Amino acid sequence: MKKSFLHLFKAFSVAAIAIAATSCDSDAPAPIGSEDTEVMKNLEAGILKGELKESYTLNASVQYNLTGQFTIHDGVSLTIPAGTKILADANGTDVYIATLKGGQININGTAGNPVVMSSAEGNPGDWGGLTLCGKATTTAGIDAEAEVGGFIYGGTDDEDSSGIIRYLQIVGTGAQINPESQYNGVSFYAVGSGTLVDNVAVINGSDDGVEFFGGTVSVSNLYLENNDDDAIDWTEGWNGSVDNAYISHTVAGFSTAFEGDKANGNPKFNNITAISTVGGTALQFKKESGGTISGLSLSGYDIDLDMKDGGTLSNVVFVDGYTPVAMVEDDNTTPDVDESIYSFALNTTVVPTVDIADFDWVDTDISFDSAVLQGAVTGDVTLDASVSYTLNSSYIVQSGASLTIPAGTKITARAGGTGVYIAVLQGGQIFIEGTETNPVVISSINAEAGDWGGLTICGNATTSAGVDATAEIGGFIYGGTNDADNSGTVKNLVIKGTGAQINSESQYNGVSFYAVGSGTTIENIAVINGDDDGVEFFGGTVSVTNLYLENCSDDAIDWTEGWNGTVDNAYISHTVANFSTAFEGDKANGNPKFNNITAISTVGGTALQFKKESGGTITGLHLSGYDADLDMKDGGALSNVQIAGSDADATLISGETTKYTLNSGKDATALDISTWTWKNASL
Repeated sequence: MKKSFLHLFKAFSVAAIAIAATSCDSDAPAPIGSEDTEVMKNLEAGILKGELKESYTLNASVQYNLTGQFTIHDGVSLTIPAGTKILADANGTDVYIATLKGGQININGTAGNPVVMSSAEGNPGDWGGLTLCGKATTTAGIDAEAEVGGFIYGGTDDEDSSGIIRYLQIVGTGAQINPESQYNGVSFYAVGSGTLVDNVAVINGSDDGVEFFGGTVSVSNLYLENNDDDAIDWTEGWNGSVDNAYISHTVAGFSTAFEGDKANGNPKFNNITAISTVGGTALQFKKESGGTISGLSLSGYDIDLDMKDGGTLSNVVFVDGYTPVAMVEDDNTTPDVDESIYSFALNTTVVPTVDIADFDWVDTDISFDSAVLQGAVTGDVTLDASVSYTLNSSYIVQSGASLTIPAGTKITARAGGTGVYIAVLQGGQIFIEGTETNPVVISSINAEAGDWGGLTICGNATTSAGVDATAEIGGFIYGGTNDADNSGTVKNLVIKGTGAQINSESQYNGVSFYAVGSGTTIENIAVINGDDDGVEFFGGTVSVTNLYLENCSDDAIDWTEGWNGTVDNAYISHTVANFSTAFEGDKANGNPKFNNITAISTVGGTALQFKKESGGTITGLHLSGYDADLDMKDGGALSNVQIAGSDADATLISGETTKYTLNSGKDATALDISTWTWKNASL
């Protein structure tokens, strides 16, 4: 937390003094046993320390101080009424509350009066947190010894009850015992299903928010904010459930939102929303761990899923049909697929399934900056050109929604690779309203190729892939029967540093048009430093006017699946070696039209490539500096390519079988782009 938690306790200071002076009146808790023990004296003085061997009820009017180790013994219960505040000394592992095996803790907070346990400043690692030890089963066996506190836990009673926890906010936990062990916000050691846990918030934990060591306990309504290790962690075959969890990461360097380890007890997770503004990994499963997850919403993570030790994907069941796609580790030399790390090819993962407003009882000042773009666009959203926006994650315009980006807006894309992109789903619309004097710019800070994913638009026009096809990137659905479909307007857009690589076969482009219809207007687009294509058309009928494509590492203009729109006026520049082509057409020949195309290379390479039976009609072609003008990659007929009104007039290059030099049709006057000053815009 950014603020001090002292204010949570100030209201109790006067009351605490008054109660200390009248601790023997009828309102004070009466001693239960005949022995006036030190622990009881401490409790009556508002201090929690020592071993509680007699059941006791705290007084909500007293501000309690947790000054050391406080343990609740077998057969004993501690009841904490609504509104109780417990201030923990910031003495690390020497300060914690633990319910031993056979003991019970009953935390009876309410939404209006939660129970709060916190150090004064609420800093991570200030104290040890809350630990419950039960008699349920665990793969660690009966009477296992906990890694923290040496507590004994585990038995054969899966219906064991360690009490009740309702409306508890716990802050500043996670004190470190040694390099391998830390306390968590709340630790559940073999806790049974008879324990009720509902509405728990863990904020600023130096280790996990909650961790389950075996057991069968289930939890509902978790709020987990900035826990340095894992928000939800489990091991030893825990097989309970979590219903409704909101996980927030705004501090870099955490481990994961989920971490499962060891034996797979197949715990259930229903309605989980996890949001990061700092990248990181969302879900991690070690060894043979797994679980069943439904209602999952992830936003802002660089990695969605990590099968850490190569466990089988079938261990993790996504009820909503998420499709994990293996990601690429790039060592700047050769991309290698890491088969344990995945992103999700599913376009609905950004729609929150849990509303943060449901946790209005939690005292937190965290807020997501409205200048940070991520998650789902629902309804009609208009950005403000006076605001400097950061594109932190996926930002997805849902069906029926619209995103308007006014002239002059500048959006800085985090260099988060495939986790950072803008997408418009079928039925959604985007309106980029740049002008020639005030274009819209979307770029990473350094504008390096592959920094982020780019812009993807999905429509309802026809494609040879069929109706409701699945895109190779993002798993987006596209394609229909409406060739006049309208996905909006994109005018005067400069986009830099795109083309993040998903795997060895798939990359994002600068702008990807999936079955986009002719009702969509695309004018004055610059794509600079893309690690894949500048623009790519997957079927559809959309046309584009005035394209500037500079140093796109794969193809400047790429199309497939029978796209049959038009490009009027394109200027392609290659000054970096090892790109693929200026043009690449693939698959069915929808005979797209290209008018006034200038492509200039200072580093050789191939200009026009046509795969399979692809082709097109080109007029006003100017090529300069390429080693090969034309490559009929799969031996397609030269007649598929019409240049200046005739079949391509070309001579096979000596020693080649598919590459040609054009004899005519490539010497049109170069396109004059001196007035295209909009392309020079930057962040």
